[in-house]
Amino acid sequence: MNNSKVITGKQLKDMLLGAYHSFEKNFEAINDLNVFPVPDGDTGTNMMHTMASVAKAISAMSDEAEAGEIGAAAARSAIMGARGNSGVILSQLLRGIGKGVAGKKTLNNTEIGKAFQFGILYAYRSVSKPVEGTILTVARGMAKGAYNAVRGNVSLEEVLLEAISSGKEELARTPELLPALKAAGVVDAGGQGLIVFFEGCLAGLRGQDCEVLSVTPRAKVQIQKGEPLDLEYPYCTEFIVKDADVDKQTVSKALEGMGNSMIVAVVEDIVKVHIHTKHPGDALNMAQTWGTLHDIKIENMRDQHENRLFTAEDIQPVKHGVGVLTVAAGDGIAKVMHEMGAAEIISGGQSMNPPVEEFVNAIENGTCEQYIILPNNKNIVLAAEQVRKLLGNSKVAYVPTTNMAQGLSALLHFDATRSMEENTVIMTKEAKETASGSITVAVRDSVVNGISIHEGDYLGILNDKIVCNGSSMEEVLQKMLTDGDYELISLYYGTDVTEEQAEKLAAEVEELNDEWEVETFYGGQPLYPILLAME
Repeated sequence: MNNSKVITGKQLKDMLLGAYHSFEKNFEAINDLNVFPVPDGDTGTNMMHTMASVAKAISAMSDEAEAGEIGAAAARSAIMGARGNSGVILSQLLRGIGKGVAGKKTLNNTEIGKAFQFGILYAYRSVSKPVEGTILTVARGMAKGAYNAVRGNVSLEEVLLEAISSGKEELARTPELLPALKAAGVVDAGGQGLIVFFEGCLAGLRGQDCEVLSVTPRAKVQIQKGEPLDLEYPYCTEFIVKDADVDKQTVSKALEGMGNSMIVAVVEDIVKVHIHTKHPGDALNMAQTWGTLHDIKIENMRDQHENRLFTAEDIQPVKHGVGVLTVAAGDGIAKVMHEMGAAEIISGGQSMNPPVEEFVNAIENGTCEQYIILPNNKNIVLAAEQVRKLLGNSKVAYVPTTNMAQGLSALLHFDATRSMEENTVIMTKEAKETASGSITVAVRDSVVNGISIHEGDYLGILNDKIVCNGSSMEEVLQKMLTDGDYELISLYYGTDVTEEQAEKLAAEVEELNDEWEVETFYGGQPLYPILLAME
């Protein structure tokens, strides 16, 4: 048992990352508890995406960061990334935790216990009209359990255990409080999500893996396609207001007559609103008086209902096997990689490094159970490593490819019949043995590797190292390739080079050595007019 008397920023960080991993393992089980035919998306998915925003923000922070800094970053990122009503409620839980740890470098057990108690209370108060039998019932029970534990001056681990125990008791009561839950034979999905959050925090504190839920399938409810859905407020509306100088009470009062299922969250100068309404425009017009509008989402829940029935009964996609998620710097290169078997492709490269969240979303929405990431740029390798940490070694691996040529070589040796581990070893070996080249234009005067470079010079880069410069691409290609021992050279030309120019360059390269075979492909990459893969 962790009886530490001091909780550091690193431990708080580990707890919140543990909560994310807990949702990553259990979001589908939480989704299976959904009862109502028109949810604002799936509860577990929404909560997981909200925590993914938190994980992304705090993972980028130093392990030496203070507890107060971790709490503040978690609160702000949660509200910006919150999805659906369950996500907004979860963001308020994190806001309360952030409030409880504000300004503190480290915390004692009582202080962190009170911070988590704060969080539960904030979550409860975020809903304008609380309904019993929901996540709020569970939150209230957990708040009582945490309060009693904190008064006993016990360890944080014991506070979390007491909160979880009390929450589970309330969760078990939710079917008796909501007839729809009882008819379906399930407990409340949001309440289960809240317990998943705290169990993840506990696992993170202990340095353990999160447990996987075992959820009994809900009772089947017969619903006919095309059955009319009676919704008084059919538009699920979400938006963020930035640079706002308004409090939660003012926002709630202004919007309360416009619909139902309203949740309002406020962190500093940011306001997040979720509401079901007849007239989304009225809510947005009101919000514009508080600040600038961002991330507006309006969904017709009647359509959402019909799509859900169709998807559930007719599509039922199943993830299977291992695939490759690769980064491509141009549409031509992306097409080549797709033809070579890449399952998912993200746009990125020099000056346009994709964020961790984009990788996470691609994997979560992809068709494969496991993914091998090819970053294909030295500035993206760390992002790939972070994705692996966030989603787990059992789901994600990566080959540290630093350029397009390495990525193509690795992809060429991918075999879907091998395991993720076997593929990763083989692809990494092949990538390391691949020769690559590129040409770009210097943006400033400098001296690199003993070479005096002037702005506007063409630069020759061989295996990620600047080796020469010149006044033309022809000159640089000759300097860069003359002493190479190659058989096949693939030349990918970018957006600033025509096909005719590329063919001319290829012919000049072949003249350097009669034994070389040069092929040209449209790459469509920016900034680097020529990319080369040499074999």
